[in-house]
Amino acid sequence: MSFLPLSSHRRITVKIGSALLVDRESGLKRDWLASLCADVAGLRAAGAEVLVVSSGAIALGRNVLGLGRRALKLEESQAAAAAGQIALAGAWSEELARKGLKAGQVLVTLGDTEERRRYLNARATISTLLKLGAVPIINENDTVATSEIRYGDNDRLAARVATMMNADLLVLLSDIDGLYDQPPAGNPDARFLPVVERITPEIEAMAGAAASELSRGGMRTKLDAGKIATQAGTAMLIASGTRPNPLAAVDRGARATFFQPSDTPVRGYKSWIAGQLEPAGQLVVDEGAALALQSGKSLLPAGVTSVSGAFSRGDTVAILDTEGREIGRGLIAYDHADAARIAGLRSANLAAVLGYQPRAAMIHRDDLVMQRG
Repeated sequence: MSFLPLSSHRRITVKIGSALLVDRESGLKRDWLASLCADVAGLRAAGAEVLVVSSGAIALGRNVLGLGRRALKLEESQAAAAAGQIALAGAWSEELARKGLKAGQVLVTLGDTEERRRYLNARATISTLLKLGAVPIINENDTVATSEIRYGDNDRLAARVATMMNADLLVLLSDIDGLYDQPPAGNPDARFLPVVERITPEIEAMAGAAASELSRGGMRTKLDAGKIATQAGTAMLIASGTRPNPLAAVDRGARATFFQPSDTPVRGYKSWIAGQLEPAGQLVVDEGAALALQSGKSLLPAGVTSVSGAFSRGDTVAILDTEGREIGRGLIAYDHADAARIAGLRSANLAAVLGYQPRAAMIHRDDLVMQRG
């Protein structure tokens, strides 16, 4: 095994996929859940704190409300989530109680991690649950989320929670046991990757699609989660959850892919910027500006070649190089209209265009996070 036992970690976030928890016909897989809770109790007894990001509310609600497997309208998905969330939270509470543990449910929306004040409030709530000895059970609030204002998958949500709570390990339990160089279904020559040192474009090209209609994610969202987690210093594991006691199985040597955390992680305030899931806009910069940013400089208007997105001052925007690759993210000092007007201009010319004395930097280096190259 190329990584430490799970119990050696101080704080672990575990993400559970819908297909692991819910059977299409019979509903909740109670025996599997009981075995997972036994694993959580074992980790707690060894001194590790555990947070759970649990999918399954809509899938379970389908069963509870008799909605079958047809495509659901938005309001039907929200109703299924409402019914399923009660059943799911109750099951977690009951099974953890059998192991002597208390559960605390936390439902979040995209804004709860993207808006700074709500991010801090969510972090404080989860921190208090951990201090009180409870196991936080976290899920997206699908009863109010729409396609425009949602995470869309719990892989990225789990990574956001892991970095928000300074977890040192994120475990994604799924119906696949790790990363392969090509989707293993139908590809007998697919090569398993036990360790990923850094998520490069070549690694990202290996991602396939979701393996089940109960899943909203797939390997691509897991790699997105890995980038969020590892950049913030959180290691990540992708492991199979299809067997009983899946966490204990990992410690016994079951196959899993380990993603190494960055040697120079982003921390604190900049971790929040780096983890933003949906930037409000994009700035394309020229080669000179890209080099200056990599050396620790602020982004000046002169280096910006194009501006897109309906952002306001203080929003997070993505910074792209001339080939369209994202190289960083930062908090923009201008509204979209003004940013577009001054893109490409030297600092001495800004006041004449804007009619007021502007900030020198479009994004100050203190509000900027560059991706690890």
